Amino acid sequence: MQELFRVLDPGTEDWALARQIDASRLPAHVAIIMDGNGRWAKRRFLPRVAGHKAGIDSVRTIMETAARLRIEALTLYAFSTENWKRPKSEIDTLFRLLRFFLRQELATMMEQNIQLNAIGRIEDLPEGAREELHRVIALTAGNTGLKVNLALNYSGRADLVDAVNRLIEEARAQGRLGSLEVSEATLDGAVSTAGLPDPDLLIRTSGEMRISNFLLWQIAYAEIYVTETYWPDFRRADLLRALLDYQKRDRRFGGLSALERAQTEESNAEEAVPAR
Repeated sequence: MQELFRVLDPGTEDWALARQIDASRLPAHVAIIMDGNGRWAKRRFLPRVAGHKAGIDSVRTIMETAARLRIEALTLYAFSTENWKRPKSEIDTLFRLLRFFLRQELATMMEQNIQLNAIGRIEDLPEGAREELHRVIALTAGNTGLKVNLALNYSGRADLVDAVNRLIEEARAQGRLGSLEVSEATLDGAVSTAGLPDPDLLIRTSGEMRISNFLLWQIAYAEIYVTETYWPDFRRADLLRALLDYQKRDRRFGGLSALERAQTEESNAEEAVPAR
């Protein structure tokens, strides 16, 4: 938290919210569906691409804030497999913005010790964007702080299909295809986020109540936080509010809370005392 307070001014909203955060109960992995760029632009009578450009500032702010909070991983849903249905002019602009973002933010990533990665079918991205992405991934590979995953040409269903096919290919190459058994553990090790904890917190901006084919396997027990704020307006205070809401949740993972366990044990103990 001290890293964050270094950039906050006492008395501001960000400072007041940060003071309420319990640093010992932060999520290890935050995933965000960055939604609402187009509607943000429409409300301002601007072209949709203006919303995408404005959204870059939010990515920068949230990435730096997560790094200062010492969150382990941040996964951002940047471009889905379904987004190819959009007009070509918009798609071309999105990937030009991606290249601009990567070039502009590399110095900050190095300064903040951020490691960049990408998940999704990256091989299908435009050549220029793909090359710039690989360049920044390679340059930040030695960083040991926040791990930022950009989900590009990504879908949760495709992630699962690719993971299973990867396991099949590995088994075939090792001559054990006939005895291949897929378990939760083997699938965990084959999906795109292998090696990272599953997301503890999934944030969706713009108020839409759906997960849009994002991290379907990984968010089985994620806490979901939906805000009406459009992504270009999502700033540090919005992230801090989401974290505070997360810290109020009682995460039971299908079991009982500590209070419920204590009450159950007490009840069982009373029932075990023989009547006199």
